[in-house]
Amino acid sequence: MASDTVTLGMPSVGDRDLLLAAPRGYCAGVDRAVITVEKALDLYGAPVYVRKQIVHNKHVVQTLEARGAVFVEELDEVPTGQTVVFSAHGVSPAVQADAAERGLKTIDATCPLVTKVHHEAKRFAREGYHILLIGHAGHEEVEGTSGEAPDSITLVETVDDVDAIEFGPDARLSWLSQTTLSVDETLAIVDRLREKFPQLEDPPSDDICYATQNRQLAVKEIAAGADLMIVVGSANSSNSVRLVEVALEAGAKASYRVDDVTEIREEWLEGVERVGVTSGASVPEELVEGVTSFLNERGFPAARAVHTAEESLIFALPPELRRDLRAAGQPA
Repeated sequence: MASDTVTLGMPSVGDRDLLLAAPRGYCAGVDRAVITVEKALDLYGAPVYVRKQIVHNKHVVQTLEARGAVFVEELDEVPTGQTVVFSAHGVSPAVQADAAERGLKTIDATCPLVTKVHHEAKRFAREGYHILLIGHAGHEEVEGTSGEAPDSITLVETVDDVDAIEFGPDARLSWLSQTTLSVDETLAIVDRLREKFPQLEDPPSDDICYATQNRQLAVKEIAAGADLMIVVGSANSSNSVRLVEVALEAGAKASYRVDDVTEIREEWLEGVERVGVTSGASVPEELVEGVTSFLNERGFPAARAVHTAEESLIFALPPELRRDLRAAGQPA
Protein backbone atom coordinates (compact mmCIF):
# COMPACT_ATOMS: atom_id res chain seq x y z
CA MET A 1 0.00 0.00 0.00
CA ALA A 2 1.66 3.21 -1.13
CA SER A 3 1.73 6.05 1.37
CA ASP A 4 3.86 9.02 2.31
CA THR A 5 3.92 11.67 4.97
CA VAL A 6 1.56 14.58 4.35
CA THR A 7 1.18 18.01 5.82
CA LEU A 8 -2.50 18.83 6.12
CA GLY A 9 -3.52 21.61 3.81
CA MET A 10 -1.38 20.38 0.90
CA PRO A 11 -3.14 20.32 -2.46
CA SER A 12 -4.95 17.03 -2.96
CA VAL A 13 -4.52 14.73 -5.90
CA GLY A 14 -7.33 15.82 -8.19
CA ASP A 15 -10.13 16.91 -5.90
CA ARG A 16 -9.88 14.05 -3.41
CA ASP A 17 -7.68 13.15 -0.42
CA LEU A 18 -7.17 9.85 1.38
CA LEU A 19 -5.35 10.33 4.66
CA LEU A 20 -4.09 7.49 6.82
CA ALA A 21 -3.52 7.98 10.55
CA ALA A 22 -0.13 7.00 11.93
CA PRO A 23 0.13 5.42 14.39
CA ARG A 24 -2.80 3.02 14.07
CA GLY A 25 -3.51 -0.68 14.59
CA TYR A 26 -1.66 -3.08 16.85
CA CYS A 27 -0.21 -1.77 20.08
CA ALA A 28 2.53 -3.53 22.03
CA GLY A 29 0.07 -5.19 24.42
CA VAL A 30 -2.07 -6.61 21.62
CA ASP A 31 0.96 -7.80 19.68
CA ARG A 32 2.25 -9.58 22.78
CA ALA A 33 -1.11 -11.22 23.48
CA VAL A 34 -1.61 -12.52 19.93
CA ILE A 35 1.95 -13.84 19.70
CA THR A 36 1.44 -15.51 23.08
CA VAL A 37 -1.46 -17.60 21.75
CA GLU A 38 0.38 -18.37 18.49
CA LYS A 39 3.50 -19.56 20.29
CA ALA A 40 1.46 -21.52 22.83
CA LEU A 41 -0.23 -23.37 19.96
CA ASP A 42 3.14 -24.08 18.35
CA LEU A 43 4.67 -25.28 21.62
CA TYR A 44 1.86 -27.21 23.30
CA GLY A 45 -0.29 -28.09 20.29
CA ALA A 46 -4.04 -27.60 19.96
CA PRO A 47 -6.22 -27.03 21.76
CA VAL A 48 -5.07 -24.02 23.73
CA TYR A 49 -7.93 -22.44 25.63
CA VAL A 50 -8.32 -18.67 25.95
CA ARG A 51 -10.56 -17.03 28.54
CA LYS A 52 -12.62 -14.34 26.76
CA GLN A 53 -11.40 -12.89 23.46
CA ILE A 54 -7.62 -12.56 23.56
CA VAL A 55 -8.10 -9.07 22.08
CA HIS A 56 -11.30 -7.37 20.97
CA ASN A 57 -11.18 -8.12 17.26
CA LYS A 58 -13.31 -10.78 15.62
CA HIS A 59 -10.88 -11.37 12.74
CA VAL A 60 -7.99 -12.04 15.12
CA VAL A 61 -10.18 -14.42 17.11
CA GLN A 62 -11.32 -16.29 13.99
CA THR A 63 -7.74 -16.64 12.73
CA LEU A 64 -6.58 -18.10 16.04
CA GLU A 65 -9.61 -20.40 16.21
CA ALA A 66 -8.62 -21.79 12.81
CA ARG A 67 -5.22 -22.68 14.30
CA GLY A 68 -6.74 -24.51 17.28
CA ALA A 69 -7.41 -21.87 19.92
CA VAL A 70 -10.65 -22.41 21.84
CA PHE A 71 -12.22 -19.27 23.29
CA VAL A 72 -14.34 -19.69 26.41
CA GLU A 73 -16.28 -17.30 28.59
CA GLU A 74 -15.42 -18.91 31.91
CA LEU A 75 -12.94 -21.44 33.26
CA ASP A 76 -15.52 -24.16 33.92
CA GLU A 77 -15.51 -24.69 30.14
CA VAL A 78 -11.82 -25.69 30.25
CA PRO A 79 -11.04 -29.37 30.95
CA THR A 80 -8.88 -30.05 34.00
CA GLY A 81 -5.17 -29.96 33.29
CA GLN A 82 -5.44 -28.01 30.04
CA THR A 83 -3.60 -24.80 29.13
CA VAL A 84 -5.55 -21.54 29.34
CA VAL A 85 -4.40 -18.07 28.32
CA PHE A 86 -5.75 -15.01 30.10
CA SER A 87 -6.62 -12.22 27.67
CA ALA A 88 -4.85 -8.88 27.29
CA HIS A 89 -7.59 -7.21 29.35
CA GLY A 90 -6.61 -8.95 32.59
CA VAL A 91 -8.41 -11.03 35.18
CA SER A 92 -9.24 -10.70 38.86
CA PRO A 93 -7.50 -12.64 41.65
CA ALA A 94 -10.68 -14.74 41.95
CA VAL A 95 -10.23 -16.01 38.38
CA GLN A 96 -6.57 -16.81 39.02
CA ALA A 97 -7.52 -18.72 42.18
CA ASP A 98 -10.22 -20.62 40.30
CA ALA A 99 -7.68 -21.68 37.66
CA ALA A 100 -5.31 -22.97 40.36
CA GLU A 101 -8.09 -24.93 42.06
CA ARG A 102 -9.04 -26.54 38.74
CA GLY A 103 -5.44 -27.56 38.04
CA LEU A 104 -5.18 -25.50 34.87
CA LYS A 105 -1.88 -24.46 33.34
CA THR A 106 -2.17 -20.68 32.97
CA ILE A 107 -0.40 -18.17 30.77
CA ASP A 108 -1.16 -14.57 31.69
CA ALA A 109 -1.21 -12.37 28.58
CA THR A 110 -2.54 -9.34 30.46
CA CYS A 111 -1.14 -6.16 28.95
CA PRO A 112 1.60 -4.83 31.27
CA LEU A 113 -0.12 -1.42 31.23
CA VAL A 114 -3.28 -3.04 32.61
CA THR A 115 -1.19 -4.89 35.19
CA LYS A 116 0.17 -1.48 36.25
CA VAL A 117 -3.39 -0.33 36.99
CA HIS A 118 -3.97 -3.52 39.02
CA HIS A 119 -0.89 -2.77 41.12
CA GLU A 120 -2.08 0.80 41.68
CA ALA A 121 -5.51 -0.44 42.80
CA LYS A 122 -3.94 -2.83 45.31
CA ARG A 123 -1.58 -0.16 46.66
CA PHE A 124 -4.27 2.50 47.05
CA ALA A 125 -6.59 0.02 48.80
CA ARG A 126 -3.79 -1.16 51.07
CA GLU A 127 -3.10 2.46 52.07
CA GLY A 128 -6.73 3.05 53.00
CA TYR A 129 -7.98 4.92 49.92
CA HIS A 130 -11.33 4.46 48.26
CA ILE A 131 -10.76 4.26 44.51
CA LEU A 132 -13.01 5.94 41.94
CA LEU A 133 -12.50 3.78 38.86
CA ILE A 134 -13.39 5.50 35.58
CA GLY A 135 -14.50 2.95 33.03
CA HIS A 136 -17.32 1.00 31.43
CA ALA A 137 -19.39 -1.51 33.40
CA GLY A 138 -19.01 -5.06 32.13
CA HIS A 139 -15.71 -4.48 30.31
CA GLU A 140 -13.23 -7.26 31.13
CA GLU A 141 -10.55 -4.77 32.11
CA VAL A 142 -12.85 -3.05 34.60
CA GLU A 143 -13.92 -6.39 36.05
CA GLY A 144 -10.30 -7.43 36.50
CA THR A 145 -9.24 -4.18 38.14
CA SER A 146 -12.30 -4.08 40.38
CA GLY A 147 -11.53 -7.62 41.51
CA GLU A 148 -8.20 -6.48 42.94
CA ALA A 149 -9.95 -4.42 45.64
CA PRO A 150 -13.71 -5.03 45.39
CA ASP A 151 -14.55 -3.34 48.70
CA SER A 152 -12.54 -0.23 47.88
CA ILE A 153 -13.69 0.62 44.34
CA THR A 154 -16.63 2.63 42.98
CA LEU A 155 -17.17 2.64 39.22
CA VAL A 156 -17.67 6.01 37.52
CA GLU A 157 -18.86 5.84 33.90
CA THR A 158 -19.87 9.43 33.12
CA VAL A 159 -19.59 12.98 34.40
CA ASP A 160 -23.20 12.74 35.56
CA ASP A 161 -22.35 9.71 37.73
CA VAL A 162 -20.26 11.98 39.95
CA ASP A 163 -23.38 13.66 41.33
CA ALA A 164 -24.51 10.41 42.97
CA ILE A 165 -21.19 9.72 44.71
CA GLU A 166 -21.02 10.77 48.34
CA PHE A 167 -17.94 10.89 50.56
CA GLY A 168 -17.04 13.17 53.43
CA PRO A 169 -14.26 15.77 53.25
CA ASP A 170 -11.94 13.56 55.28
CA ALA A 171 -12.32 10.50 53.03
CA ARG A 172 -9.11 9.35 51.38
CA LEU A 173 -9.95 9.18 47.68
CA SER A 174 -7.98 8.38 44.53
CA TRP A 175 -8.89 7.71 40.93
CA LEU A 176 -7.84 5.18 38.31
CA SER A 177 -9.12 4.53 34.79
CA GLN A 178 -9.64 1.88 32.20
CA THR A 179 -6.73 2.13 29.75
CA THR A 180 -8.78 2.42 26.55
CA LEU A 181 -11.03 5.42 27.24
CA SER A 182 -11.37 8.76 25.51
CA VAL A 183 -8.65 11.00 26.92
CA ASP A 184 -10.86 14.10 26.83
CA GLU A 185 -13.86 12.39 28.40
CA THR A 186 -11.73 10.90 31.17
CA LEU A 187 -10.19 14.28 31.99
CA ALA A 188 -13.68 15.82 32.12
CA ILE A 189 -14.74 13.20 34.67
CA VAL A 190 -11.58 13.74 36.71
CA ASP A 191 -12.16 17.50 36.69
CA ARG A 192 -15.72 17.00 37.97
CA LEU A 193 -14.51 14.57 40.65
CA ARG A 194 -11.86 17.06 41.76
CA GLU A 195 -14.45 19.84 41.98
CA LYS A 196 -16.56 17.73 44.30
CA PHE A 197 -13.69 16.08 46.17
CA PRO A 198 -10.71 18.46 46.41
CA GLN A 199 -8.76 15.84 48.36
CA LEU A 200 -8.79 13.46 45.35
CA GLU A 201 -5.34 12.02 44.67
CA ASP A 202 -3.99 11.17 41.23
CA PRO A 203 -2.37 7.88 40.24
CA PRO A 204 1.43 8.06 39.89
CA SER A 205 1.04 8.15 36.09
CA ASP A 206 -1.71 8.44 33.50
CA ASP A 207 -3.60 5.14 33.20
CA ILE A 208 -4.83 5.65 29.63
CA CYS A 209 -2.29 3.75 27.56
CA TYR A 210 0.16 5.42 25.21
CA ALA A 211 -1.38 3.68 22.19
CA THR A 212 -4.90 4.84 23.00
CA GLN A 213 -3.69 8.42 23.39
CA ASN A 214 -1.56 8.32 20.23
CA ARG A 215 -4.39 6.96 18.09
CA GLN A 216 -6.78 9.59 19.38
CA LEU A 217 -4.29 12.38 18.69
CA ALA A 218 -3.76 11.11 15.14
CA VAL A 219 -7.52 11.06 14.53
CA LYS A 220 -7.89 14.61 15.84
CA GLU A 221 -5.21 15.76 13.40
CA ILE A 222 -7.05 14.30 10.42
CA ALA A 223 -10.69 14.63 11.42
CA ALA A 224 -10.86 18.41 11.59
CA GLY A 225 -10.81 18.62 7.79
CA ALA A 226 -12.37 15.28 6.92
CA ASP A 227 -15.70 14.72 5.22
CA LEU A 228 -15.60 11.10 6.35
CA MET A 229 -13.58 9.18 8.94
CA ILE A 230 -13.51 5.38 8.75
CA VAL A 231 -12.34 3.52 11.85
CA VAL A 232 -11.50 -0.15 11.41
CA GLY A 233 -12.25 -2.12 14.57
CA SER A 234 -14.77 -4.43 16.21
CA ALA A 235 -17.88 -3.28 18.05
CA ASN A 236 -16.63 -4.59 21.40
CA SER A 237 -13.32 -2.76 21.06
CA SER A 238 -13.56 0.17 23.46
CA ASN A 239 -10.65 2.06 21.94
CA SER A 240 -12.07 1.67 18.40
CA VAL A 241 -15.49 2.97 19.45
CA ARG A 242 -13.80 5.91 21.16
CA LEU A 243 -11.98 6.78 17.91
CA VAL A 244 -15.31 7.25 16.15
CA GLU A 245 -16.44 9.62 18.91
CA VAL A 246 -13.13 11.51 18.92
CA ALA A 247 -13.35 12.01 15.13
CA LEU A 248 -16.81 13.56 15.36
CA GLU A 249 -15.82 15.77 18.29
CA ALA A 250 -12.75 16.93 16.33
CA GLY A 251 -14.84 18.06 13.38
CA ALA A 252 -15.30 15.13 11.00
CA LYS A 253 -18.58 15.52 9.11
CA ALA A 254 -19.23 11.78 9.45
CA SER A 255 -17.46 8.90 11.18
CA TYR A 256 -18.15 5.18 11.08
CA ARG A 257 -16.66 2.03 12.56
CA VAL A 258 -16.34 -1.07 10.39
CA ASP A 259 -14.98 -4.52 11.13
CA ASP A 260 -13.63 -4.69 7.60
CA VAL A 261 -14.16 -3.39 4.07
CA THR A 262 -17.38 -5.39 3.57
CA GLU A 263 -19.22 -3.10 5.99
CA ILE A 264 -18.53 0.14 4.10
CA ARG A 265 -21.63 1.59 2.44
CA GLU A 266 -21.31 3.21 -0.96
CA GLU A 267 -23.62 6.06 0.08
CA TRP A 268 -21.08 7.17 2.70
CA LEU A 269 -18.87 8.36 -0.16
CA GLU A 270 -21.45 10.54 -1.89
CA GLY A 271 -20.14 14.11 -2.08
CA VAL A 272 -17.05 13.20 -0.07
CA GLU A 273 -13.64 14.63 -1.00
CA ARG A 274 -11.41 14.00 2.02
CA VAL A 275 -11.48 10.64 3.79
CA GLY A 276 -9.47 9.72 6.86
CA VAL A 277 -8.77 6.10 7.81
CA THR A 278 -7.49 4.66 11.06
CA SER A 279 -7.78 1.47 13.09
CA GLY A 280 -8.09 0.46 16.71
CA ALA A 281 -5.26 -1.04 18.73
CA SER A 282 -6.30 -4.65 18.08
CA VAL A 283 -6.68 -4.47 14.30
CA PRO A 284 -4.37 -6.28 11.83
CA GLU A 285 -2.98 -3.98 9.13
CA GLU A 286 -4.37 -6.09 6.28
CA LEU A 287 -7.89 -5.01 7.28
CA VAL A 288 -6.86 -1.36 6.85
CA GLU A 289 -5.29 -2.18 3.50
CA GLY A 290 -8.60 -3.65 2.39
CA VAL A 291 -10.34 -0.37 3.19
CA THR A 292 -7.80 1.82 1.40
CA SER A 293 -7.85 -0.44 -1.66
CA PHE A 294 -11.64 -0.17 -1.74
CA LEU A 295 -11.34 3.62 -1.70
CA ASN A 296 -8.62 3.60 -4.38
CA GLU A 297 -10.94 1.62 -6.64
CA ARG A 298 -13.54 4.36 -6.21
CA GLY A 299 -11.34 7.20 -7.33
CA PHE A 300 -9.46 8.16 -4.19
CA PRO A 301 -5.67 8.59 -4.56
CA ALA A 302 -3.02 6.50 -2.84
CA ALA A 303 -3.21 6.94 0.92
CA ARG A 304 -0.91 9.50 2.48
CA ALA A 305 0.14 9.00 6.09
CA VAL A 306 -0.29 11.69 8.72
CA HIS A 307 2.37 10.98 11.36
CA THR A 308 1.74 12.31 14.86
CA ALA A 309 3.89 9.94 16.97
CA GLU A 310 6.43 7.16 16.71
CA GLU A 311 5.95 3.93 18.65
CA SER A 312 8.77 1.52 19.45
CA LEU A 313 7.61 -0.14 22.68
CA ILE A 314 7.88 -3.95 22.80
CA PHE A 315 6.73 -6.13 25.70
CA ALA A 316 8.39 -9.43 26.59
CA LEU A 317 6.25 -12.56 26.37
CA PRO A 318 4.67 -13.85 29.62
CA PRO A 319 7.36 -15.39 31.87
CA GLU A 320 5.67 -18.80 32.08
CA LEU A 321 5.66 -19.08 28.28
CA ARG A 322 9.26 -17.88 27.98
CA ARG A 323 10.32 -20.52 30.49
CA ASP A 324 8.69 -23.31 28.49
CA LEU A 325 10.07 -21.99 25.21
CA ARG A 326 13.60 -21.99 26.62
CA ALA A 327 13.13 -25.52 27.99
CA ALA A 328 12.11 -26.62 24.47
CA GLY A 329 15.18 -24.95 23.00
CA GLN A 330 13.14 -22.29 21.24
CA PRO A 331 13.78 -18.52 21.22
CA ALA A 332 11.82 -16.70 23.92
